[in-house]
Amino acid sequence: MNTVPSMDAWLKEAKAHESAPNIGMYLTHNGVIRRSAKARVRLGDTAARDVTGMVFDFDPAKVDAAVADTYQLAGIFYIRVWLNRGTLQVGDDLMYVLIGGDIRPHVVDALQYLVGRLKTECVTETELT
Repeated sequence: MNTVPSMDAWLKEAKAHESAPNIGMYLTHNGVIRRSAKARVRLGDTAARDVTGMVFDFDPAKVDAAVADTYQLAGIFYIRVWLNRGTLQVGDDLMYVLIGGDIRPHVVDALQYLVGRLKTECVTETELT
């Protein structure tokens, strides 16, 4: 398990970054392990057993590529990503994402885009039951 960062510290660093004068909004995402299996939540499989934990890992090169692509979106000036790894328990943090941009629609879209890419292309998740 990686050391979980402080979002307060991240925001302080972001607001001191050279890009800060261009930023009108920061959004954060904190993904955590839930008890309900993905099959139950996303697919409606009521027979899916509760999750007790997860084996979680990621490909750093793919993460870097997803971040680089997100910087190409309109109005995005600041991105920071942290991903956990290892055998984790329900309630443990999986990821933190911080995005800063000019206006709300740009930042909302960028956060959704980046988290989607991280989840579908960059990480491996094995639910433990």
